[in-house]
Amino acid sequence: MSSSNFLTDLRTVLVADASVVINLNATGCAHAIITAFPNRWAVTVNALAELVDGIRNGHDDARALQTLIDAGVIDLVGLGHTGARVYETLIDGSALRTLDDGEAATIGYAHETGGIALIDERKAMNLCADSFPELLVVPTVQLLLHEAVIRALGSQGHINAVVGALQKARMRVPPDHIARVVAIIGEKNAASCLSLPKAARAAS
Repeated sequence: MSSSNFLTDLRTVLVADASVVINLNATGCAHAIITAFPNRWAVTVNALAELVDGIRNGHDDARALQTLIDAGVIDLVGLGHTGARVYETLIDGSALRTLDDGEAATIGYAHETGGIALIDERKAMNLCADSFPELLVVPTVQLLLHEAVIRALGSQGHINAVVGALQKARMRVPPDHIARVVAIIGEKNAASCLSLPKAARAAS
């Protein structure tokens, strides 16, 4: 699905996992990116707890997220009965078929509300495709490539945001988005983004 049309219903809630919050914080303009979408945003208490754990290692993403929650930009949510059942299936089993707490809760809440799960980890995306094929899962880069974000940030602001997520948070870019990311940020910027494949960085 292209970056421009994954939102088909403005009532759809966008449920962000911890990794997505980290990437958005690294752009330096998380508030502007989030409010570029007319949709409601949510983050689970489980994902917030993962970010709080990062404080001991000097990471400030939990505090940045709390600021967005306090501003009413993102809702902090817990799982209902339906979401909790999905969550349990994703944390209880073999290591190959289980996810981290925050990822499982993000998927559970998105499934429960008919929302979109914003997740970057390949394993989580693959498990969703296998177990919940009707659930739409979108990585951070697809958010950043959305026309609404480009309009909100302007051309240079958009480049700076994508580069920030790549350089500071090492945002994962799925293969089908690499060419467009490099085209937007330029080969010189791409060369310094270590989360991009070597071939994409070597073009400059």
